[in-house]
Amino acid sequence: MEFHSLNIIEPILKSLQEEGYTTPTPVQEQAIPIVLQGTDLLGCAQTGTGKTAAFAVPILQLLSANRTNDKRRKIRSLIVTPTRELAIQIDESFKAYGSYTGLTSTVVFGGVNQGPQTTILQRGVDILVATPGRLLDLMNQGYISLKDIEIFVLDEADRMLDMGFIHDVKKLLTALPHKRQSLFFSATMPPEIVKLAGTILHNPSKVMVTPSATTVDTIQQFIYFVDKGNKNALLVDVLQDSKIRTALVFTRTKHGADKVVKVLLRNNIRAEAIHGNKGQNARQKALSNFKEKSTRVLVATDIAARGIDVDDMEFVINFEIPNVPETYVHRIGRTGRAGANGTAYSFCDAEEKVYLKDIEKLISIRIPIRDTHRFPLIDHHPVKVPKQEFRKPMARQTAGVGINRKPRY
Repeated sequence: MEFHSLNIIEPILKSLQEEGYTTPTPVQEQAIPIVLQGTDLLGCAQTGTGKTAAFAVPILQLLSANRTNDKRRKIRSLIVTPTRELAIQIDESFKAYGSYTGLTSTVVFGGVNQGPQTTILQRGVDILVATPGRLLDLMNQGYISLKDIEIFVLDEADRMLDMGFIHDVKKLLTALPHKRQSLFFSATMPPEIVKLAGTILHNPSKVMVTPSATTVDTIQQFIYFVDKGNKNALLVDVLQDSKIRTALVFTRTKHGADKVVKVLLRNNIRAEAIHGNKGQNARQKALSNFKEKSTRVLVATDIAARGIDVDDMEFVINFEIPNVPETYVHRIGRTGRAGANGTAYSFCDAEEKVYLKDIEKLISIRIPIRDTHRFPLIDHHPVKVPKQEFRKPMARQTAGVGINRKPRY
C-alpha cells in the first residue's frame, strides 16, 4: 500500500513525497483512515513506528477541509506531549507535511523566554503543539484559548504519567470543548493509562501495532556483564568499533551523563550530554551536532531522550540498566525505527541483574550475552551486608566472594 491509497489530498501527498515518504507504516496505515472519519482513537504504538505522521497527516487534511473565513486564525487542534524535544519535532513534522496546505502551527514549551512564543500566538495559528506546564501558564495569562479546539491529541501518555503531568492534563481537559475529536497515544498501556484514556475518549477505535511493552524485532539486543567500576573502560573499548558511527548512550542521572562525557572526551571520542540541567539552546545544539554526525556519542537521561528522532541511528548503549522495565523498551526504541535495523548494548553489573530479569520477563526475550570482552563481571553475587555490620572492615564484608563465572542471575 502507498499513501495515495489512503485518500490523502494532493497538497499533503506532495509534501510527503518531498520528505521521502512512499509507503505508510502499520500505525499510519491503520490510524489515518480512522482519524479521517472523525472517530476518536486509542493508539498503542512503540516509539519509532511513525505515529507522528499517523495523526499529523489526517489532522492537516481535516482542518484543510473545514477552513473558516475568520481573519484571525484560531487554535483548532492541540497536541500535548511531555518533553520540549518531542514537541519541537512534532511541530516540525506538521510544518513539513502541511507545507502546501496553508495551515500554520507553532510550539510552546517551558525553560525559555515566552516572548517569541506569545508573539506568534497573538498573530493566530491553526495548530498548537505544547508541553503541559507552559500551556497552562499561557492559558492562565490569557494568551491561549482552547474553546475552538476541534481535534485534541495526547501523545506519549505513559511518559506523561512517569513525569507527573497527569494532574496538568486533567486541568486541560476541563478547558476543552465537550464536542471534539480526541486521539490518545501511548507506547505502553498500564491500568492507569487505560483509565485516563477512558476519561478522554468517546467510543474510540483502537490501533495496537505491537503488543504492549515489546521490543521491535529489527533491533539486535546484547548484554555485557561487567563490574560497575569497569563500565567506562568497557564503553571506550566498545566504541573502538568503527561500525559504530554514532551511538546514543543512556545513564540514569544527569550527573552520570556528564561524567561519561568527560571520560569519552579524555579518550578522544566526540561526545555531548543532553539532560534537564542543560539549557534549551545547548540541548538543541547537542542534538543538531549528533544528527549531523559532528558529535559521535550523545549521552542522555531518559526524559531528555524521549523526543530524540534521528534517522538511521543504529546503536543504543544502556550504560546503566533502567530499574523500570518499560524504560528499557523506550530506550532501545530510539534505534530500529520505522523498520530499520538497530543494535542495543546493555552494560549490566551485579546489582543490576534483578533489573535485567524484570526486563526479560516483560519483553519475553532472553537477551544474548556478549562474554568475550576484556572486562568480564567478576563479582556476580555481591554480599548484602546487614545494617549492624556496616562498620566492619571491607575485607571481612567481601570475604569468600569467588571469581569464577556464575549463573546468569
